[in-house]
Amino acid sequence: MSGPHPNRIDLIRPDAPELAAIGPHAVGVRTLDLVNPGQPDVLAGGALVDRRLVVELWYPAVAGTGVVVPYRTLLRDGRTEVALQGRAARGAAAAGEFPLVILSHGFPGNRMLMSHLGENLASKGFRVAAIDHPESTYGDPVYQAGAAFGSTLVNRPLDTRFVVDALGAERVAIVGYSMGGYGTLISGGASVSRAVLGLEQVAAVAPWLERHCDAVADPRLKAIVPFGAWGRQHGTWDAGGMAGLSVPMLVIAGDADEVSGYDTGMRLIFDEAVGVRRHLLTFQGAAHNAGAPIPAPVEAWAPSPHLDFPPFDHYGDAVWDTVRMNNITQHYVTAFLDQHLKGLDRAAWLAPGFAGFVPGRTRGLLWETREA
Repeated sequence: MSGPHPNRIDLIRPDAPELAAIGPHAVGVRTLDLVNPGQPDVLAGGALVDRRLVVELWYPAVAGTGVVVPYRTLLRDGRTEVALQGRAARGAAAAGEFPLVILSHGFPGNRMLMSHLGENLASKGFRVAAIDHPESTYGDPVYQAGAAFGSTLVNRPLDTRFVVDALGAERVAIVGYSMGGYGTLISGGASVSRAVLGLEQVAAVAPWLERHCDAVADPRLKAIVPFGAWGRQHGTWDAGGMAGLSVPMLVIAGDADEVSGYDTGMRLIFDEAVGVRRHLLTFQGAAHNAGAPIPAPVEAWAPSPHLDFPPFDHYGDAVWDTVRMNNITQHYVTAFLDQHLKGLDRAAWLAPGFAGFVPGRTRGLLWETREA
């Protein structure tokens, strides 16, 4: 679907792989304001506070209900307002009950950063909840003051668990990008190394971070998809911690990732998760933005006085077209979640050989699978 709006999140290229195509369901969207009461504020000595989570919920909808309007959000600079255009109808009637997928953004980010995937998966029969993680969003004053990282380390897996509880689901997947990927791995059972607790940078939050040193996967969690997950390159997990992962995993990475590392990050996560069947999709030549963020809004192409780099760099890649990467990840994430949340046979699409791709359109891609 295309149109005059410059910031579309739902573009499907003519050479997109088969399962990237928009699915049979109309898509609805609602914004939820959820409150997790009495949570320790790890940046204020553990004082108990109500933790507010704003969630964008996409879902299969009854066709012809609701109204399609642009999403309003902030650019990476935390000040510039932008409008994004998709296909979801706000307030549309839900078409039934479906498996739940959680989207967890990077540091910083917001709930719209992977909105292309939220709409796409909802059209195929998933409920998709994208979280604004407090202290980690572009406009959050705590993030802008530079005091937020400890909260992210502690709260990411706690936020996703709370949203799963609040929305109610028996079969769940978590898709996380960068620091969202960090939280996703902990949710899947990867225990944080106790050696990390002694680092000066985390000393202030160590009493609360320690709970993640004995991670146990939620039994409702059936699959995880970490994009460019942060942490392994800094020893946040060791091989023993990664071996505790107990949920099937699809890792998505660029082999030029300058933030989370490839050989020291993504590939170690893939190699060391020996207890589960897992896949690794590599965009060769791509950096940290491989596959996860929406295409850079047109406003991101101009400099911002609030950043020392072009906002475009937060979304785009020097080598790959973002829509192309989005379509490829939509294809593979669809196959992976169909297999593990719905019990559909997607083995052909999750095997070597790039089933469903237009001939000649697999250059620069590497697909690997390992058994438990």
